[in-house]
Amino acid sequence: MSLITEEQVVLDLAGADRHEATRRLGERLVASGRCTDIDTFLGDVRKREETMATGLPGGIGIPHARSTAITEPSLVFGRSADGIDWGAKDGPATLIFLIAAPEGGGDAHMQMLPKLARALMKKDFKAALAAATTEAEVVRIVSNEVALDQPAAAATADRTGAAAAPAAKRVLNLVGVTSCPTGIAHTYMAAEGLENAAQAAGHTIRVETQGSAGSTPLGADVIAAADAVIFAHDLPVKDAGRFAGKPLVDVGVKKGISDGPALVSQAEQLVAEWDADPSKAAASAAAASAGGGAGGLTSKVESGASTGTKIRQWLMTGVSYMIPFVAAGGILIALSFMLAQVALGAEGPIEIVKYNLTSPDQYNIAQNFSALSLTSWAGLLFVIGGASFGFLVPILSGFIAFAIADRPGLVPGIVGGSIAFTMGAGFLGGLATGFLGGFVARWISQWKVAKGVRGVMPVVVIPLLSTLITAGLFIAVLGKPIKALSDALTAGLNNMSGSSAILLGVLLGAMMGFDLGGPVNKAAYFFATAGLATAGTATDSPQLKIMAAVMAAGMVAPLAMALATTIRPQLFSEPERENGKAAWLLGASFISEGAIPFAAADPVRTISSSVIGSAVTGGLVMMFGATLRAPHGGIWVLPLIGNFLLFLLALVIGVLVMTVIVVALKSRDTHLAEVDASATV
Repeated sequence: MSLITEEQVVLDLAGADRHEATRRLGERLVASGRCTDIDTFLGDVRKREETMATGLPGGIGIPHARSTAITEPSLVFGRSADGIDWGAKDGPATLIFLIAAPEGGGDAHMQMLPKLARALMKKDFKAALAAATTEAEVVRIVSNEVALDQPAAAATADRTGAAAAPAAKRVLNLVGVTSCPTGIAHTYMAAEGLENAAQAAGHTIRVETQGSAGSTPLGADVIAAADAVIFAHDLPVKDAGRFAGKPLVDVGVKKGISDGPALVSQAEQLVAEWDADPSKAAASAAAASAGGGAGGLTSKVESGASTGTKIRQWLMTGVSYMIPFVAAGGILIALSFMLAQVALGAEGPIEIVKYNLTSPDQYNIAQNFSALSLTSWAGLLFVIGGASFGFLVPILSGFIAFAIADRPGLVPGIVGGSIAFTMGAGFLGGLATGFLGGFVARWISQWKVAKGVRGVMPVVVIPLLSTLITAGLFIAVLGKPIKALSDALTAGLNNMSGSSAILLGVLLGAMMGFDLGGPVNKAAYFFATAGLATAGTATDSPQLKIMAAVMAAGMVAPLAMALATTIRPQLFSEPERENGKAAWLLGASFISEGAIPFAAADPVRTISSSVIGSAVTGGLVMMFGATLRAPHGGIWVLPLIGNFLLFLLALVIGVLVMTVIVVALKSRDTHLAEVDASATV
C-alpha cells in the first residue's frame, strides 16, 4: 500500500500548538485504519518530541515515532497557512509531515526520514506542496519522491497482514565465494555484503572467503544443497569445479560490496529459469568438466577486459603471491634489528647484517647459534628474513608469467626473476622477465605439434624453450640496460631529501586516498611493496620510508570518517554511523576500503577530503623519516616502525585535516543533517 493517501492529507491544518495539530493529523491515520489507538500513538510522538524538537529551518515540521498502535508505515501531510511552532529557531512550520511506523517495522522508519530529508532540500518539491490545491495532487507529489524499498514494505505487510500476501516466496540456500588480488579487505567486505543481502531477501547463504589468511572450503554437502552460487572475485575461484551444475552469478569483487541485493536477485532469477529448464544444469556440469581446472594456483584475468585492465591484473597477480614473502621477510628482519639493538646497542642493526649461513667465521649462524644468546636469535631472524626476501623478485616474476600463460609461465618466470635478482636488476628486472616469460610460454603452448609430442609439451618442451629464450634474452640483451635503469631509480630515491621526498610522499598519499582500494590506490601500494624488494636488508633506505608513507596515508580515510561520525553524528545517516564504528578497526588495520561506504554515498566530498588528508600524512611521514618493512598491518606492526611516534603524529594530523574538511563540507546540508539528527527513535 502507498505511504500516503488522499485521506492522509490536510490542506488547512490548524491547532493551538503542535500537539493539537499532531492529534488532528493522527486522526487521519485512525480514519484510514492505520492507527489502532490514537492516544498510544500520540504518546509515542510526544515522547519523541521531548527528546529533540522536530522542527526544521525553512518552515518544516517532521513529528515521527515508532508505535505499537501503527499497523503499517505511513505519512500524513498537513499544510498550515499561519504556521505552527514546531521548535525550529527560524520560525513556525507551514509544511508538516507526520511519520508513523510500526514498532517492529524494521528499517521502514529509517528509510522514510532520509528520503523525505532529501526531498525537502529541493525547492521545487516544497513549492509544489505549498501550491497544491487538491489532496490527490499532494499524494502524487509526495509519492514521486518518498517510497519504501520493496523488501521493507513487503516485510511490513507480512507482519501486519494489512496487505494481501503474495504467493509464498521460495527460500533459497545460496553459497558464494569472494576474493581480491591482495585478499585483505575486499574479500571480506564482499562476503559481508552478500550475507546481508541474502538475509534481507529472506534467503540463507554460506560464503567461502579466499583471502590472504587462507580459506575454509565449503563442505561438499553444503554445495550439494545449494540452489545457486555467487562468485564475487578478482582472482579465479579455487577448485571451481566443485560448483558445477549450479546456477552461477559471476562478477568482480566490488559488485559484492556495492550490489549485493542485485546479485541475490540475479540468483533468484537464475534458479527460476533452471527450474523451468532442467537441461541447463546438465549443460553447465558438462561445460565445467570439459574446461578442467588449474588447481590451487589461481589468477583472474578477464578475457574481455581492455589491455590496460589485463596489465593491471597480471601485475596484481604477481603482487598477491609476493606479499606473503614480503610480510614474512620484512617482519623477521625488523624483529632481528629490534633484538640486535637490545643486545648490541645502537650499532646492533649494522652488526647483525653480517650474519649468514656460509662464512667460516663467527657470523655463520648455523655453526654458532646459541639458544641463550639474544644476538644469536637476532642473527637467526635476520638470516631467515633475508632468505624470504631473496624470493621476492622470482615470485613476482613467476606469477606475472603465470597470470599471462597459466602454469606454463611459472618456470620461465621464476627462473628469469631469479636471474634478474642475481644481476641486481631489482623489481624492474622481475617485471621484465615476468612479462617476457609469460608471453613466450603462451606463444609456445599455442604451437600446433604432432600428436606424439603433445604429451611432453607441458613438462619438457614449453619449460625448456621458454626458460632458454627468457633467461637468454635477459642475460644477453635486456639485463644490462634494465639494471642501469634500476640503479638510476635507486640512486634517485637515495638522493631524495627535503622537498623532493616530501613531494613524493604527498603524491603517494593522495593516490592512496583517491579511490580507496581501487587501481590508483593499488598502483601506489604496488610501488611501495615492490620497493621493499629493492631495499633488501638495508637498515634505512628510502624505500622503507615510502612504505611507511603509503601505509599511514592508507589509514587516514577510514579513521577520519570514523572520527567524523563520532563527533558530528547528526551529519550522517544511521547506516553511516554504524559503518563509522567499524571504520575505527578497519582504518587502524590499514584497510582503506573501510571508507568506501561513505565515498559511495557522497563521493565528491568524501574523496576530495580523503585526498587532502592522505596527502598531508604521506608528506609528513616522508619529512619525519619514519620507516617500515612490513607491507601491511597498521597499528598491529607499530613496534616495527622506525620513528613510530612521528609516524603516529603524521597519521593523527592527516586524520584531523580530513575530518575537519569533511565535516565542514557536510555541514552545508543543513536540512538533511537535522533530519538525520532526529532519527534516533
